[in-house]
Amino acid sequence: MAKVVRGAASGGLARDLALSAAIGCLTAADLASNVPGSREDDALSWLLLGVAVLGLCWQRRRPLLAVVVTGVGSLGWTLLGHLGELLNLPWMVALYFLACSSDRRRTVAIGLLAAAASGIVSVLAGQEEGRPMPSPVLEMAIPLVPLLLGEVVRGRRELTASYAERARRAEQEREREAERRVHEERMRIARELHDIVAHTVSAMTVQAGVALDALDRRPELSRSALRQVRDSGREAIRELRTTLSVLRDDESTPVAPAPRLTQLPELIARFPGDRPRITLRGAALLTGGRALPPVVELTAYRIVQEALTNVVRHSRADHATVALSLDADDQSLVVEVVDDGPAAAEHTGADTGLGLVGMRERANAITGTLTSGPLPDGGFRVHARLPLTGGGGTGGDGAVAGA
Repeated sequence: MAKVVRGAASGGLARDLALSAAIGCLTAADLASNVPGSREDDALSWLLLGVAVLGLCWQRRRPLLAVVVTGVGSLGWTLLGHLGELLNLPWMVALYFLACSSDRRRTVAIGLLAAAASGIVSVLAGQEEGRPMPSPVLEMAIPLVPLLLGEVVRGRRELTASYAERARRAEQEREREAERRVHEERMRIARELHDIVAHTVSAMTVQAGVALDALDRRPELSRSALRQVRDSGREAIRELRTTLSVLRDDESTPVAPAPRLTQLPELIARFPGDRPRITLRGAALLTGGRALPPVVELTAYRIVQEALTNVVRHSRADHATVALSLDADDQSLVVEVVDDGPAAAEHTGADTGLGLVGMRERANAITGTLTSGPLPDGGFRVHARLPLTGGGGTGGDGAVAGA
């Protein structure tokens, strides 16, 4: 790295020396060709040329010093009575580089001082008898031209840098947004897989237990429970296959629609019929009335599914109630799942697992709320309020149909 820096510094110095030499040659040619009526070149004028060229060598590293030194040479020639089109060239180049590397306020200040000095010197030079008087207005305008050009170039550079910085920030913002979407997608997939696997496996476990207990005494009940285990397994395989096909972008696999509230009776039927007994209230919402947003219905379905799964897994409840209602004032769907499990059980582990966390995330994704906890007289309650308008455009779940 140090070698690269030294190489760049030496390269910049070489360019400055080459530019100074080229400007010096042009100025020397103009100084040597004496304008009739003006002073002829002498040792003093060539000394001023050496000073101006030497000062020009610092035009990148010390631009203000270069302006002062080259200005002394240019204005000195005017005071001595030299006239020439290129005698102001070193000063103009130094002024240009100063404007390129400075700010606007400094450029304006230097421009006013340079114009005033140039005008005053031209007036003083014209007072000598026998010398042609240079135009003060023209002399005052000479230093302003390179300053204006340098200001334009600097402004273009700053504008380009601003565009580049804005593009860099936009790219960073796009990357952050992509990372956020990936994180949300991972969380959504995790919730979907948890809902599918946890619900189905829990139902299959309970049904298998019923079949095992009734195998000798009630074979018909055992066969019915085993059929339910088989059907639940097939349903789980179908939902998992659908989810994976969507993740793989496999268009050959048919994608089932996302679960709706009308499928709640089918969901409840997968659970054992004797313990817990599940009652569904508010069934009028399932068969008619107001059309609910699909994302709200999907969220409500998954909340009911997970809540009933927790009832089966974590409580010894004999009865559970699923209640659906519309809150006309808040324009929201209210979902409540309550069981009558014993207070001592307190649904051990339910509140620290992924189930309730996933339910809250689903509700929050559509700007809803979800509360849960044990009841004073025993049992457990899950209460969700899901808005029907605004906020829940996607909710992060509608993308995986049938999951």
